[in-house]
Parts: sequence; structure tokens; C-alpha cells
Amino acid sequence: MSARLGGEFCLVCGADPPLFGDRMCEPCLRARTVLAKVPENVPWVRCARCGIVEIEGKWENTTEAEVWDELLHRNLVVHERAEDIQLAMEPVKVSDRHTLLHIQLEGVIDDLLFQEEHTMRARMANGVCLTCTRRAGNYFEATVQLRSSARRLTEEEFKRLRATLEDVLDKLSDDPMFFITTEGPVTGGYDVVLGSKGLARAWGRHLISEYGGMVVETNSTVGRKDGVDVTRLTLLYRKPGYEIGDVVQWRNHLWRPSAWTKEGAIMERIDRRERTGASWRDLEHAKVLAQRHEFIEVEFINEDASAGEFLDPTTWAMSLVRLPYDHIQGRKGLLMRHDEEWIALPYMAIDTPETKEE
Repeated sequence: MSARLGGEFCLVCGADPPLFGDRMCEPCLRARTVLAKVPENVPWVRCARCGIVEIEGKWENTTEAEVWDELLHRNLVVHERAEDIQLAMEPVKVSDRHTLLHIQLEGVIDDLLFQEEHTMRARMANGVCLTCTRRAGNYFEATVQLRSSARRLTEEEFKRLRATLEDVLDKLSDDPMFFITTEGPVTGGYDVVLGSKGLARAWGRHLISEYGGMVVETNSTVGRKDGVDVTRLTLLYRKPGYEIGDVVQWRNHLWRPSAWTKEGAIMERIDRRERTGASWRDLEHAKVLAQRHEFIEVEFINEDASAGEFLDPTTWAMSLVRLPYDHIQGRKGLLMRHDEEWIALPYMAIDTPETKEE
């Protein structure tokens, strides 16, 4: 033994200092120290139906490169005293199920630089995610019923309402439960069956903000699981069948909605200067008599204080109509057709009245 009596020496081979770590010389320390431990084989699961990946019990939509990073950081065990770790990895695909991950490591332990190379085999197994399992079993949590009030919507209008669901899905987080189980037209409307109550409620809020109307929620209990009631949601959305400026029959008079409010609409009466607020529930039984695109503008050939004469575009004969309360001499008339008669309408802000040139 070459160490001086009472001096320091390597506990393994008796070599003189310098010593490192647990009082070992550099060769002995390197022979007994591993920078990192990596298992030879690591499993991972991909859904055979939709391709998403299970990571720590949670199914996520991710790329293969992200899978390799996740597997490496989950299974790589680095020496507890290692510092300044540098890592590089190169995946090499062997087959559809097997990929070799070649890993290069560099780090400092007790002021000594260690460099290592490892190979880890990622073995993919097929599974079925919760979403696909539920889809295959026609699982659902909510039904959204698209309906209308005042008039029946056209097929094109229902298509526009349905298209807003895609806008909602684009803005929400990528939740695997946000899926459509079934959908299709039904008598009087359109039904969409969804895998998530949260998605149904988010869509309902979006429909109200875009088109007005009202939402009615109904929850029904369908069973119990783990001591908790299992419920399903039915969300009924009623879109008003009228737009700003249309003519509706409400409370036995003719009105035009002039603006939406949070709870309903501001209504303007046609035969006199009167405005009132109405809730969606108040307007539930309103009936649409004419839409704005059906109105016509005419020039009066003769007019007095109460009536105007014009050329009827449907018969090319002279017709007489009662002038609205806000009529100005020389201004064009805004007319609607109802029960084979013409009705002159007062102008609102949404209309653009024209005056005959002098």
C-alpha cells in the first residue's frame, strides 16, 4: 500500500489521492458508478380505433416524437449526484410495433465527466380508449334539441345552427369526451346526441349569443354508479323564427322586433308609436307574418294625409294603402303583403327609407 500511514487512500484499491465520491479513486469510481439506468423494454398503448395514446392512465392525442420523449423521461433514472445532464435520443423504427430509442447521456458526478450510451425498446400494444369504447356502445350524456318558435325553420337554417357546433369544438379544449353519438332531423327540428354535458351547455350558450332565443334544461336519472346517480341532460334550444325587422303577430297586434336584449327583444308596434320589451317566454307564441326580404318599397303616385296610391307589382293595377303613422310626404312606402292585402309599415333604424327626387 503506497499511501502514507494515517493519510487518505482509495477504499477499494488503496490508491493515493485524488479521491472522489465515497473515497474512491477515479478508476474505481468509474467502474462502480452508472450515470443512468434505462430499462431494455418499455410498453406503451395506442387506441386501435382512433390512434390516441395512453399516457399515465390518460388518453391523449399526441405525436410519436412526444411519445418517445414521454417514455424516456418516465423510465430514465439518473444518478442522484449527477449534474449538468445533457441528453440526445434517436428513434429507429424496427417494425409497426417496435421502435429502438438510442440514447446518449452526458453528466458530471463528483467533478468527473461521465458519458454513456443506452438502447431502449419501445413496444406498442393495441388498446381501445374510453371514448371509442363509449362510442361503440352508443354512450351519451346529453341531447341537444334544435327547435324554433313563431315559424318552422327551413332545412338550410337548421344546417347553419348545426354548423355552429364545429365552431364551439374548435374553441374548446381537446377533450376526448367531446364527441357526437348520433344526430339527424326529427319532426319539427333537429337533434344532436353528445357524449358530454359540458359540450352541450357550451353549445347552448353559443347559440343564444349568436341567434338569441332560449334554452331549457331537463335532467333525468337513468341509474346509479358507485353510489352516485347517473343523469342525462336534455337541452332544448328554441331559436326565434324571426329576425330584427320582421313582422310578427303578438298579443293580437302586429309588431316588429327592433333589437335583441339579454332576456328577449324590444318590440315596436306597427299601427301606432309604441315600444315595449318582451321576454323570450312572452314571445313564445308569436307568429311570423312576413320577413324583411319579403317587403317591397313603392313610390306613391297620389297620397293624402291618410292613404297613398301606388302601382301594385303583383297585378300592375292601382292600389290604395293606409299610410303609416310616421309617413313623410314624398317618401317611399315600405309594404308587406298579408291576407291578400297590402300593409304599409313604419320605418325602423334597420330600414333605409328613400325620398323621391324633386
